[in-house]
Amino acid sequence: MKRRTFSKLSSTVTAGSAILPFTEWFPADPLKNWAGNIEYSTNKVVYPKTTEEIQALVKKNARLKVLGTRHCFNRIADSEHYLLSTKELNKVISLDTQARTVTVEGGIKYGELAPYLQQKGYALHNLASLPHISVAGSIITATHGSGVKNGNLATAVVGLEIMDAAGKLHAITKEKNPDLFNGAVVNLGALGLITQVTLALEPAFTMQQRVYERLPMAQLKANFEQIVSAGYSVSLFTDWVNDSINEVWVKSRLDGTDSATNNSEFYGAVAATKNLHPIVEVSAENCTEQLGVPGPWYDRLPHFKMGFTPSTGVELQSEYFVPMNQAVEAIQAIARLNKQISPHLFISEIRTIAADNLWLSPCYQRPSVALHFTWKQDWPAVSKLLPIIEKELAPFNARPHWGKLFTMTPQALAAQYEKLPEFKKLVAQYDPQGKFRNQFLNSTIFGS
Repeated sequence: MKRRTFSKLSSTVTAGSAILPFTEWFPADPLKNWAGNIEYSTNKVVYPKTTEEIQALVKKNARLKVLGTRHCFNRIADSEHYLLSTKELNKVISLDTQARTVTVEGGIKYGELAPYLQQKGYALHNLASLPHISVAGSIITATHGSGVKNGNLATAVVGLEIMDAAGKLHAITKEKNPDLFNGAVVNLGALGLITQVTLALEPAFTMQQRVYERLPMAQLKANFEQIVSAGYSVSLFTDWVNDSINEVWVKSRLDGTDSATNNSEFYGAVAATKNLHPIVEVSAENCTEQLGVPGPWYDRLPHFKMGFTPSTGVELQSEYFVPMNQAVEAIQAIARLNKQISPHLFISEIRTIAADNLWLSPCYQRPSVALHFTWKQDWPAVSKLLPIIEKELAPFNARPHWGKLFTMTPQALAAQYEKLPEFKKLVAQYDPQGKFRNQFLNSTIFGS
């Protein structure tokens, strides 16, 4: 890898400031995303460490995109021109014990933030299956965990600081700017760079996790709401091969707010007697502790441990959100495609997410169920399957995960997001010249 350090790359950014040094990395090999399925269109990556350095870079470049932990499976973070990484923007700025909030830099990973919060006696309301992802990258794509009463990760946000295309900072809060706030949080990277995020906290809590095997699909049809409500966070894993759910992961709080499931049987499924990976053939070494062993919230809500390769590592992912009240019918529609899907699939996960008011959230104003697919890394095959899946889910007004693979047209997407016209106007205010636009945004949001 070739390293070049520049001591005079930017002009003064504010009155009285010095010329700022920063480091660019030009990888000898093409830069790729986490799964290796996306090769970014430029190898020009910069790693600023301060707001002043970010401001200098934003002012200097006519086109750029912000790059987080590179966990997206599509080109939402790609650029042909310049990439500004948030890797070094990973500090906790302040903890407000009175307001019960924490303010962090956008590049901090949940796996870095969570132990700090635990040490201080606090917790976030939910986490995604992976702790390896950054806070800003997660909220702008509406990444989520599970739980019928739990909103996606973006719903923990109570304040943002965003740098627009002119290098100007905007402080937006849920309390003071509610309408603007709802449009700005899940922003797909179109408004600018999130320099700071303020998150709502709650007291730290302890959890346990139990896994049940071979849940009959008939039970899911008869008792869906009871099954997905059996814990604070519930995930269903299936490969669609048999008429059953392979594994049910029930994550329960032990602070009296949740009824822990400790039975040997669960709606016809049987309790696992050893730790399991969602993909049964894979070792559970990298998975968070199961078998009802108590542990802190941040070490039970994710499926995978920080510091280990999550999931399979070499894979593709897609995910679609359908209304909670149509979940069983949508699951049955996918089950009918089992012979087409299963040969190309590692595993599917079914999760629930509470409704929210964030304009571009897939759970906007409707409780949702997410149907997730972890595919073998064969894009020619998957690219043929996705339109078939999307056609089956169209009657349920399915919305795709913004950071994963889908083939829905801009027109189909626009039909699912009534606030899209207002969002486009918001983008025009923050980025009138399209500095933060790229091929993904142009094709999916702006239809060009």
